[in-house]
Amino acid sequence: MDASIVYIFWTCRDLEEGKKIVRGLLEKRWIACATFIPHVESLYRWEGLIEEGREVKAILKTRRGLFEKIRTYIQEQCSYKVPEIAELPLERVHPPYRDWVLHETSNL
Repeated sequence: MDASIVYIFWTCRDLEEGKKIVRGLLEKRWIACATFIPHVESLYRWEGLIEEGREVKAILKTRRGLFEKIRTYIQEQCSYKVPEIAELPLERVHPPYRDWVLHETSNL
């Protein structure tokens, strides 16, 4: 498995749902950490209409190569029919932080 880390951005319905799903990801050791940004205001087109709503943005910290497992788990657990789940590679990371993320996701 690649020795680099990525962020996975995920938007969920609310903090309760986000924490429940993140706890499962942490227990599986598929992520080392998640940061929640509550009360995100979103405008989007859905089924032909422009919608507006409050959501929660989660930033998941993990190692490269776990995206598909994480994506599948989120899709199975979340309330959204089409959740935003996007991986962003990190070009430069503080080495001790990178090592911590890799260590926390190493028991695969």
